[in-house]
Amino acid sequence: MDQELTKKYRSFLKDSIRKGIDFSKTDQNRGFAPPPIEKPYPKTARRIDLPQYDQFKEIGKIDLKSAIRNRESRRSYRAEPMTIEELSFLLWATQGIRQKLDPGHALRTVPSAGCRHALETYLCVLNIRGLDQGIYRYLPVEHQLLFEFTEENLDRKIVQAVLGQPYPGEAAVTFIWTAIPYRMEWRYGIAAHKVIAIDAGHVCQNLYLACEAIGAGTCAIAAYDQEGIDELLRIDGQDESTIYLASVGRKEKV
Repeated sequence: MDQELTKKYRSFLKDSIRKGIDFSKTDQNRGFAPPPIEKPYPKTARRIDLPQYDQFKEIGKIDLKSAIRNRESRRSYRAEPMTIEELSFLLWATQGIRQKLDPGHALRTVPSAGCRHALETYLCVLNIRGLDQGIYRYLPVEHQLLFEFTEENLDRKIVQAVLGQPYPGEAAVTFIWTAIPYRMEWRYGIAAHKVIAIDAGHVCQNLYLACEAIGAGTCAIAAYDQEGIDELLRIDGQDESTIYLASVGRKEKV
């Protein structure tokens, strides 16, 4: 083990960097407008309305204690499709907006450092009733899905992008979270990057609990081909890049 390299990378876990930052020089304190809370999209793009919060009457009735107790990573899924109502619930639970404060800030169902919410949610949809297979992006402001594109052999390509792990190719949907670092850098400068990673953990834990609540299983994925998954999503890998994934499907019957 390279001790010096190990020491260098361990420093990412610490908050020592904050002591050397002149926060008066961040873009926020220099008077720059905050970046938008949602990645822009063409107004002519295909969008799909999702069931709203008040329509979740028959979804997610398990008590929180049971959801926490039963939570585990599940890598095997039934072939039965999931519903768009269930998908809507999972998206609301992980990135839903409770209140939009202004063009650059919103209160969501998960915490975020400085209310910056630097993540975007993409979906590799393979088996959701009523949705074509393809790559979608969640629009939290509108609570809609944005259809990005479809490709042949998408199940095989998502497996390749996660270094051969098979379960995303068998899942109903794989959540793919990307980071747009400037949303956090605008406020925190070079102290932004650790808290982006922490925020991703908040989001994925909510997904685990929400999946338990609807009888679905999920498995977080942190090992992937960075360039491969960014290319699959057709993002630049610089101003936006993949940070975390999780496959989701109906639990195998016991």
